[in-house]
Amino acid sequence: MLEKYRNWTKEFMESWKELDWKRTLETLDKNVEYYENPIDKPCDNFDQVTNLWNIVADNQKDISYKFKIIAFNEDLCIINWQMTRTMTSTNIKQEIDGIFQISLNEDGKCTYFKQWRFTR
Repeated sequence: MLEKYRNWTKEFMESWKELDWKRTLETLDKNVEYYENPIDKPCDNFDQVTNLWNIVADNQKDISYKFKIIAFNEDLCIINWQMTRTMTSTNIKQEIDGIFQISLNEDGKCTYFKQWRFTR
């Protein structure tokens, strides 16, 4: 199970780094319960998730990341991730420390995605 979570996270983060948002979306089940922000309601449908991701290639660059799986069981995984990126509109470099809570189906697609992140 650990390897399945590790593979998913690597593909998710690597496609983000490469600004390949369509590839990032392929890591998600079409019926994913997706929380961009933990205190907001989840996206209503996959089109809303797509709208969140289709701006990535235009608004950021120079991404580097690392992650560590901190807890998992059959049903969910908690991942701590760090990223640096440059926002293209301002050329400001950001540091992010975040947590993903994910659940995967038998095909390795994410069916539940919730994130907490802090940006400096």
